[in-house]
Amino acid sequence: MRLARKRLRIRARRKSFELKQITDRTTQVRTDDILLFSTQRNEKVRLPYFLEYYRDMGVSHFFIVDNDSTDGSADYLADQPDVSLWRTKSSYKNARYGVDWLNYLQSKYAHGHWCVVVDPDEFLLYPFCDTRPLRALTDWLDSCSIRAFSAMLLDMYPKGRLEDQQYQPGQNPIDIACWFDSGNYTMSRNPLYGNLWIQGGPRSRVFFPKEPTRAPALNKVPLVKWNRRYAYVNSTHMLLPRGLNLVYDQRGGEKASGILLHAKFLDTFADKASEEIERQQHYAGSYEYRAYAQGLTEDTELWCKWSEKYINWRQLEILGLMSKGNWA
Repeated sequence: MRLARKRLRIRARRKSFELKQITDRTTQVRTDDILLFSTQRNEKVRLPYFLEYYRDMGVSHFFIVDNDSTDGSADYLADQPDVSLWRTKSSYKNARYGVDWLNYLQSKYAHGHWCVVVDPDEFLLYPFCDTRPLRALTDWLDSCSIRAFSAMLLDMYPKGRLEDQQYQPGQNPIDIACWFDSGNYTMSRNPLYGNLWIQGGPRSRVFFPKEPTRAPALNKVPLVKWNRRYAYVNSTHMLLPRGLNLVYDQRGGEKASGILLHAKFLDTFADKASEEIERQQHYAGSYEYRAYAQGLTEDTELWCKWSEKYINWRQLEILGLMSKGNWA
């Protein structure tokens, strides 16, 4: 595993030559700042709320890689006073779906910082997030010598057809996509890396009903006290060293965990799926997006009679989807 981690770090350095820095505001970063890292393409409509959400949470600086956007999102990001921006026209797939680019930026800029690593459609919830800033969580994690914090990806969706409600820039997407599956999840342990592997929810139910094991993974480790020797292996599903993946209690108790509200399913989704099928830049020849395209019809709805309407993080704790552990 040490050799594998070394290879990932070497690979990230090589892939760094694909990045062109557009705006460099890294001198603004203070030693105790919480940082956010993300890769995006053509997400301009999502970016205003995304940045506002994490600023309000306590993120001080954003490190973003733009993968050859054509919708003006790179220009928008370049104008933001707390964003350092890189751009690349290189293959997202050949950079291990952007992981190599972000591994490099984190190794260079994030050593010793708490880092959030999310996509523009992912919104982190943690226990007491309605009353306590992210700094309160990271201070508690530091006091407990905990280096990584897990969050299950929770697919959110609207009631009715996706195209029936138009998403507007700056709008909270959960105002539209406010429903989720409260059950229908499977969990197993990866024997090699030690992480949990979670699948299920509406994507498994609607798009992979005959092949649930091919449904996307929902386990994430999006918050890490970064060290330049660390590396993400597969998106934010797992890391090296392996100890960072032990974000669950192995003795039958509960460790504190969060949720990533995943606002993928908006009226923009059909166009996004078509674009990604054409680009062929996602896993297994964009197999996931092909399943989406095949499953989307004029009458397709993700909502069903078992769907639950989102209220707050305490609701998710009661349902067993997240835990406050011993953080009271």
